[in-house]
Amino acid sequence: MISMTHRDRIALGIAAASFLLILVIEQFSPANVVVAYGYVLPILLVTTLRSRTVMLVTVLVCVAGTYSGLLQPTKPGRFQAAVINRSVVVGVLLVVAYLGMSWEERKAREEAARAALAKETENLLKANTQLVQAKDQLNRSERLAAVGQLVASVAHEVGTPLHSIAWHVQALGEEPGATTEMKKRIAIIDEQLTRVVRIIQDLLSSTRQRQPDPQWCTVRDVVDPAAALMDPAFHAKGITLAVSTLEDLPLVWADKEKIHQVLVNLLTNALVATSPGGEVTISALDREATAAEQECGARVVGQVSPLVLVLAVQDTGCGMPEVDAEKAFEPFFTTKAVGKGTGLGLFLSRETVVAHGGGLELASEVGRGTTVTMTLPAKRTDPAHSTEGA
Repeated sequence: MISMTHRDRIALGIAAASFLLILVIEQFSPANVVVAYGYVLPILLVTTLRSRTVMLVTVLVCVAGTYSGLLQPTKPGRFQAAVINRSVVVGVLLVVAYLGMSWEERKAREEAARAALAKETENLLKANTQLVQAKDQLNRSERLAAVGQLVASVAHEVGTPLHSIAWHVQALGEEPGATTEMKKRIAIIDEQLTRVVRIIQDLLSSTRQRQPDPQWCTVRDVVDPAAALMDPAFHAKGITLAVSTLEDLPLVWADKEKIHQVLVNLLTNALVATSPGGEVTISALDREATAAEQECGARVVGQVSPLVLVLAVQDTGCGMPEVDAEKAFEPFFTTKAVGKGTGLGLFLSRETVVAHGGGLELASEVGRGTTVTMTLPAKRTDPAHSTEGA
C-alpha cells in the first residue's frame, strides 16, 4: 500500500487529467503525432511521487495511448510512417521516465542522507550534553571529596574541646543551685553535644556519611526533639514555631538522629528566611503511597508500605525565585551571604531522606514563603488501620 500525501494526490490528479486531455485531442487529430509528445507531462508529474510501481503503470498507459492513435484511419501508405513516428514518441517517453525516476531517486537519497546527518548531529549534541553533565558531576564529586577531607581534619581538631565542653556542661547540671528549667536546658545542650561528638566520630571513621539505621518509631519521637531544640531561637527572634500533627498517625520508618538533623536544618533555613512576627509550622499527616513511593520504600524497608508519612516545614518568609528553587538541592548552591552557608544542607538532607526510602521536595514563592516536604515510609500497627491503608 502506497502512502500518498495531499501534494502527491494533486500531482496524480493533474497527471490523469492531462493524459485524458491528450487522449481526447489524439482522437480528433490522429495524424498530428506531435500531440503524443504531450504524454511527457503526466510522466514528469508522476516522477515526483517517487514510486516505481506508479511510474510503470503510467508509462504503460501513456505508451498505450500513444499507439492508440494508430487505430484511427490514415491515408494510404502512411501507416508505416505513423508506426515509426509513434515508436519514436514511445522511445522519448521511456527516456524521460528513466531520467525522471533517476533524478527523483537521487534526490530521495540526498534527502535521506541529510536526515541521517541531522540525526547523527542531534545524537552528537546529546552525547556532548551528557558529557558536560558528567563532567559537572565529576567536579561536584571532587569538591565534595575535598570538603570531606577538610571536615575530617577540622573534626579532629574540634573533638578535644568539645569533650571538655561536655564535661563542664555535665558539671553545671550537678550544681546545687541549678533550677529545674536550667537542668532542662543543660540536658538539651548535653544531648546535642553528644550528637555532635557522634557525628565527628562518623566523619573521622570515613569520609562518607554514616548510613541511616532506621526503625519504626512514632512521629512525636522524630518531631518533638527538633522542635524543642529550635524553639528558643525562634522565640528570641519573635517567630512563632507551631507543631501541627494529626491524631493517630502511623509509625514512621526513620533513623531518629538522622531525621533530627534534617529537621533541624530545615528549621534553621526557615528561621533565617522568616522575619520577626512570622510563623513556621511543622505539620505531619499520612496518605496512601504512590507506586513509585512504594517501590522506593520497599528497597529500604524490605516490604511494600501502602502508606507514607508527610512531614512539612512551612514558613512565611521571603521565599525564593523559581530558578533558585530548582537548584536548591544542588551541592554548594546557596542564597545566603558569603560565609553564612555552605550550600550542602539541603543536598545532604535529601541524600539522607532518600537513603530512608523517602523523598524531599521544595516549593517556594517570592514574598509568600517556602514549604519543604519530606515523605517517609509508614505503617499502621493495628490490623484495622492496616486494612484501611492497604
